[in-house]
Amino acid sequence: MSTPLVMTILAQDRPGIVESLARLVADQGGNWLESRMCRLGGKFAGILRVSVPPERQAGLAAALRDLGATGLSVTVDSDQPPPEPPVTHLATIDFVGHDRPGIVRQIAAVLAGRGVNVEELVTGCSSAPMSGEALFKASATLRLPEATDLAALRTDLERIAADLQVDIVLEPLIS
Repeated sequence: MSTPLVMTILAQDRPGIVESLARLVADQGGNWLESRMCRLGGKFAGILRVSVPPERQAGLAAALRDLGATGLSVTVDSDQPPPEPPVTHLATIDFVGHDRPGIVRQIAAVLAGRGVNVEELVTGCSSAPMSGEALFKASATLRLPEATDLAALRTDLERIAADLQVDIVLEPLIS
């Protein structure tokens, strides 16, 4: 029986980081389950979930610590199954507007105020097609409590969207 582990990875970006991690996991009899990895600025950042036989976890942890000498910072946590979650619904939110400080903070505050959990968030900036001004774009998957009034949440978001000068689209995901 294997035990799942969750790792966070941070390093100066360079070729071979993923291969090093994959080799260490495989050398310890582990299985790569899922990951999210990307280059942000000049850094490589990632989250990785693996399963490893319990008797090989110490060996994997030692091998990962040894990677620290190459500038790779890895944190390992056990992946304990969460308690049975309450009934929830999923939704997506996309927003785009002229870049300015505080967009994520204000939108996140509305979501948190309604008990909404942000399951995944992807953000970025790009140049507007005609003006060349910086556009901020974000897309998120949200877990809504069962009793969430989607129309009221949409109204709250639209209220701050006007102040932030962003367009927001909130859609339920049908499961």
